[in-house]
Amino acid sequence: MKQLMIAAAFIGILASCTTTRSAQNYETIQDPGGKILKGEISRSVLQTDPAFNWFTDNMKYGTADAAAVTAFKDNADNFTMMVFAGTWCEDSRNLLPVFYRLVDKSGYPDSKITLIGVDRAKTAPKNLHTKYNITNVPTFIVFRKGKEIGRVVEYGKTGSVDKELGEIVASSMGK
Repeated sequence: MKQLMIAAAFIGILASCTTTRSAQNYETIQDPGGKILKGEISRSVLQTDPAFNWFTDNMKYGTADAAAVTAFKDNADNFTMMVFAGTWCEDSRNLLPVFYRLVDKSGYPDSKITLIGVDRAKTAPKNLHTKYNITNVPTFIVFRKGKEIGRVVEYGKTGSVDKELGEIVASSMGK
């Protein structure tokens, strides 16, 4: 009986280690400019890790474009998002909170967003940076039925990332 309990405890420890490893799909790079996350990251990491206080600080400022909020709400079931960002990048630090304010205001589910952290060379695991032709961050890509229907790179054409994303979503859903 004692051996069975030891075996069960060992299996439990192994299972918890495996779960922890598979839940983290990114690597942490220590950089003189701060912590860099490379790979698939979750919003919760940005919200809870003190190294990324810029995220919660910048979430306090600004409002989401009303038309974009409506577009995201009305079409939430019809599109997904992939976002490439650098935790080291000033533009990403400014624009990720703009994007997530839109997400929050519209009720767009985090489960439909894939957030990919890149290193200073703008590379991502599995060559995703090459597959999606990432040259600058942040890059916000909108997909419908697995096909890219539009993207906003850095501040976009107008400087209103949320508005441009809303326009992409609104104009592409009828096609």
